[in-house]
Amino acid sequence: MTSRTPRDSRLRLVRNRPMATARRPAVNRGSRPAPRPPEGTPPPAELARRARAGLTGAVAIAHWAAAEHGAPGALSDEAAARAAAALGLSPREVRSDWDRARLIGLIEHHAGTTRPGWRLQAWDRDDSAVLRGWVALLDAWSLACPAPETAEPTAVAEVVEAVPQLLSLLQLSAGPVPISVLLDMLRQRVAELRTERCEVPQEAAEARESGKAAESPRDAGDDTILEGLLDWALEALASVGALTVRESPQDGPEGAGSAADDAKGDRREAVLTALGNWAVWVKLEQICVAAQSPAGNIEQPAADMLRGCAGLTPGPARAEYRAWLAARPVGSAVTELIEAARGDDALLRGLAFEALRVVGAPAEPAVRAVVGESCLRPYALLWLAEHEGADPDEALDVLTREEATWLWVDTAAAISDHGESPLLVRHLESAVQGTVPALLEEVRAVGHPRTVQVLVALAAAHPDPALAKAVRRAAFQVHTGGV
Repeated sequence: MTSRTPRDSRLRLVRNRPMATARRPAVNRGSRPAPRPPEGTPPPAELARRARAGLTGAVAIAHWAAAEHGAPGALSDEAAARAAAALGLSPREVRSDWDRARLIGLIEHHAGTTRPGWRLQAWDRDDSAVLRGWVALLDAWSLACPAPETAEPTAVAEVVEAVPQLLSLLQLSAGPVPISVLLDMLRQRVAELRTERCEVPQEAAEARESGKAAESPRDAGDDTILEGLLDWALEALASVGALTVRESPQDGPEGAGSAADDAKGDRREAVLTALGNWAVWVKLEQICVAAQSPAGNIEQPAADMLRGCAGLTPGPARAEYRAWLAARPVGSAVTELIEAARGDDALLRGLAFEALRVVGAPAEPAVRAVVGESCLRPYALLWLAEHEGADPDEALDVLTREEATWLWVDTAAAISDHGESPLLVRHLESAVQGTVPALLEEVRAVGHPRTVQVLVALAAAHPDPALAKAVRRAAFQVHTGGV
């Protein structure tokens, strides 16, 4: 006789499956010949050598932190003084190198201490790791060289958002560009950003439409602010090795432009370094690849981009993330991704954090800021653990039992919405609980808003009638508020 008591079915414990396992196979996107970098671009080995040469200070401070066996996560004045004495640098130089080492991934914070990052171990032997680290520093240029404290935050954000267009102009020009040209482009881009946000004052718009020649006091003030912030941006980009600023030659083919620059009192010009030229070309190429791909998510907002990537396997999905990120400032991209993660779609939540893994170090402050949000906390804790060097298979150890159960329900919700029934049944194997009754008890207690729907879908999908009945009973109890 078959017992009507729910069986104490044991769950086989396996490592948690990533969200990518819920996706459909990637469509055949066809082959595309590998693009060639611009003529004159040094080979990767030479680019890596130049990147290493420009980051010797960051590498030295990382080795110092490794030798300290638990240097403090936040560099105190006392620790900075010890590092300065050991390395023969000033405390200010030590702090600058420390920040860069963190942004590159040479050092990582964990449990209040600093330890060597995996990139430090690969620094002398892996050219691709060096180049990825340097690109991470380029993406975080505004963090590596912060804006003046007196600068208006809104204006700083506008300039940071406009810098990718300036870099694209420098790369496409294949040579030096006068600072006056960059300033004109910056003005145009900032004006576009303000128009998009409807921040252009009505009186200023009317003044332009009427063709008034005189500038308003605010326009004149904005011009001065933009000039100062452009100097800051160029200095910061030069400090990370992306470009150089130099005096324009007295005589040259651009005679008329030079005369115009003389009238403005600025004869400087900017030109990308070999590293900067290569990095900007890579980002532009990623944009072109995405625009030509079947997915074509480059112009989509974050949520739509993530939906477009839901059907891709991890490799092509990461390529789409990189292309989407290359087309917009890192700060606004991270904000968009986190906002998409806050939505109702659990699949987008998981994919958003996969995209944030592609962002890397520049996303860390924003991810830490959402640790207190219940719906994002498990994802944020896992992201931070992996960012700090934890093995992905062991990162789940940072979650409490309740957080792991909440994540299990959230992943099950994504599978029930976008996956197939057999995949939902197999998802049982990733639960931290050892038995089905224990899982159901903790799932009822965790309070996930999709608990009822997940249990109903699991009951409908599971081939074991007794287990399915127990799951349906649990769903009913959650729905009615019973125990």
